[in-house]
Amino acid sequence: MSFVELPESVVPCRNLVGGEWQLPQGSPLLDVRSPYTGTVIGRVPLTSAAGVSQVVEAARSAADSWAATPLRERTQLLFRFRHLLEQNLARLANLAASEAGKTVAEARAGLLKGIEVCEFALSLQNLDSGAHMEVSRGVTCELRREPLGVVAGITPFNFPAMVPMWMFPIAVTLGNVFIHKPSEKVPLTACVLGELMREAGYPAGVFSIVHGGKEAVDALVAHPDVKALAFVGSSAVARHLYAEGSKRGKRVLALGGAKNHLIVAPDADPELTAQAVVDSFTGCAGQRCMAGSVVLAVGNVESLLADIVRRAGGIEMGPGMGAIIDKGAVERLETAIDQASSEGAKLVLDGRGRRPKGDAWAQGNWLGPSILDHVRPDMEAARRELFGPVLSIIRVPTLSAALAVENASSYGNAASIFTTSGVVAQTVVEGVRAGMVGVNVGVPVPREPFSFGGTGESRFGHGDITGPSGLDFWTQLKKVTRKWSARTDGSWMS
Repeated sequence: MSFVELPESVVPCRNLVGGEWQLPQGSPLLDVRSPYTGTVIGRVPLTSAAGVSQVVEAARSAADSWAATPLRERTQLLFRFRHLLEQNLARLANLAASEAGKTVAEARAGLLKGIEVCEFALSLQNLDSGAHMEVSRGVTCELRREPLGVVAGITPFNFPAMVPMWMFPIAVTLGNVFIHKPSEKVPLTACVLGELMREAGYPAGVFSIVHGGKEAVDALVAHPDVKALAFVGSSAVARHLYAEGSKRGKRVLALGGAKNHLIVAPDADPELTAQAVVDSFTGCAGQRCMAGSVVLAVGNVESLLADIVRRAGGIEMGPGMGAIIDKGAVERLETAIDQASSEGAKLVLDGRGRRPKGDAWAQGNWLGPSILDHVRPDMEAARRELFGPVLSIIRVPTLSAALAVENASSYGNAASIFTTSGVVAQTVVEGVRAGMVGVNVGVPVPREPFSFGGTGESRFGHGDITGPSGLDFWTQLKKVTRKWSARTDGSWMS
């Protein structure tokens, strides 16, 4: 039995415009290939700027009526959508795995995380009631949270369901209309999400999908009716979109790349630490911004490092670790391994050439777990995000030296400390500049309602993408001060 089931036929993707599936006129079609086999499983249109304008116009026509819909009515539709997600969990997980290269279990876990965000958004009807106070005699102040209008989310290939659901459940529940621009490498899952939003009963135009590449992204950024943009992807693109959107007066939150450090102290629990490190750098084939890609080995931890190499070398390709998104990414990773080796790093685990057994997977994009030891902090492998199952080990003499390496990184997404000492853990928690910190946790993703986001070159914009920060990003605050009659007892507001 196969560990992933690919679509039986090529899936045609369409834009979701005003509640209808449409193929944008004159747009070229791009083949969607499964990383597992290299076979074509879908075709996606590369929408032009004119096609993007049609999507925005349809969304704008729905904005006022949706904003006027009571919060509790919006929430009821999200209840239905959440129920449909659960009903279609297996289907969505397999589809996301087939186009993104992750294992079905990883795809399922991402969907469950997305459902958590839905559940947080469902709580808004009880939690986010604003504020009302008599601030002076006969004078009241009220705080109203109002939607921005047409907003958009531009999402990456590695989490076709989870990252969009970091965004649109909160955005639409707060009264915005949302345009989703998925990665052109993984459009199939996005189309199913759109299908389920329609089935849940959302009015036409409240949730839209526009497929495409750079032209579509640039058109969304430039369109005057798009009031806010959220993005997850590389730091270079995040920086560009933040600059372009901000100069046009848009609200932009762009999450970029990462170089996450796993600090291993000599007193770390061997069993817990070794498996957590392996899971961190091999999960999703290392193609996630939360992957631990650098181990900072403090002092003598030789036996633990040997166990990490042993466990990573025993992972079964396919069922245990999925594929790389495309052949270009495989070539880039293999070049990075060669470069690090030429600079003096020792390749203690070489994953090149590893793939699942069987001819069906021969044309897929595969790279097994690879580990570089004796990496120096100045090497490219230590500084640049590689975005694959490649772990660099930097040996440092002290905890202070480990913190210095971590904080010298231009990124600031996540860091973890493995120790049995509360003092050591607290020193790292207080000393690192990363936005998300783990203690004996290899992938320190906050769970709702705690929000997700890093610092430095891992985030451009203010706030985080989920949790209470998400409420602030997708809305604006209106302050209302009322006075109905003159009062004889004066106050500073009289």
